[in-house]
Amino acid sequence: MSERETLEVDVLIVGAGPAGLSAAYRFMDLVQKHNADVDAGKAQGRKLDELMVAVVDKGSEVGAHQLSGAVMDPVSMKKLMPDFVEKGCPLSAEVKSDEVVWLSEGGALKLPLVPPPLRQHGNYIISLSKMVKWLAPLVEEKGVMIMPGFAGTEVLYESGDSGKARVCGVRMVDRGVDKKGEKKSNHQLGEDIKAKVTLFCDGTYGNLTNQVVGKLGLDKGKNQQIFATGCKEIWEVEPSRHRLGHVTHTMGWPLKSDAFGGGWLYHMADNLVSVGFVVGLDYKDPFLDPHAELQRFKTHPSVRAVLEGGKMVSYGAKTIPEGGWNAMPYLAADGALILGDAAGMVNVPKLKGIHYAMEAGM
Repeated sequence: MSERETLEVDVLIVGAGPAGLSAAYRFMDLVQKHNADVDAGKAQGRKLDELMVAVVDKGSEVGAHQLSGAVMDPVSMKKLMPDFVEKGCPLSAEVKSDEVVWLSEGGALKLPLVPPPLRQHGNYIISLSKMVKWLAPLVEEKGVMIMPGFAGTEVLYESGDSGKARVCGVRMVDRGVDKKGEKKSNHQLGEDIKAKVTLFCDGTYGNLTNQVVGKLGLDKGKNQQIFATGCKEIWEVEPSRHRLGHVTHTMGWPLKSDAFGGGWLYHMADNLVSVGFVVGLDYKDPFLDPHAELQRFKTHPSVRAVLEGGKMVSYGAKTIPEGGWNAMPYLAADGALILGDAAGMVNVPKLKGIHYAMEAGM
């Protein structure tokens, strides 16, 4: 039998999304500033040259599991990296115009005013996958070790100073296991990665975050988290039907009055349009299918007018935490922090979560 290998680091970050990568980037910024201040005699203590920071991600590459609408408020990116535009951040389009539309089966009523939370001026339409792929090499340049293809399966604990359980790392999933759980000839035990502090950024309903929250009671006194499912497609449309930087959000049809949700159309660069639909998971009809609702949404005359003659180039789906502030667990425990979608950091009225995840990471 092979032995389980152990890797010891100072900081372990689970998830190479906007929260995890922002945390790694800012942490190394602070280390470099401290070292420069020590050299200049502006700070006391020793230089921190030997700190090891590791980011693990279950995807085969960074960005493989990132999916979002997405319109990003740049406020946190400006704090993290003031020269993000000059460094080539892949901003597809700056929002130039926006609207909110109420749909009936055959008609559309544009609201005379966009509700303040949904005003998008000053924001950017982006591909979240492209953004984290761009950010990852900049994080590595600062000395962070990023390890894609490493999926965590179990949180590791030790006895803390108070005698209670303290998080001390994560065990990676075993390799070489078939779908029945049987070991194959190439079976290899997953590594134990031990850390002084572990940051859980493993996304909506993250399996490791759930373990920590359950074991340490971090949801005590909190509302139960609620979720929605978002399905989206990227379409390449005819140039005459494309409005660069235009954002549309919809309410109403095809959902009935007892279901919560809505659609969107985001006009990106290169004649691409992100079209999607979100449905809250508290719907009563057991036959309601969020993906089917997206397909119905695309048949509405106002949506068809954009997509007709175009072609779909990619698609995907993700869950969204919608419980808000009162459903967020306690974010810190002995040896651990919880950030981003794992902590439910989404402003539902604004339909925004990327900058919250980045801010939490910093």
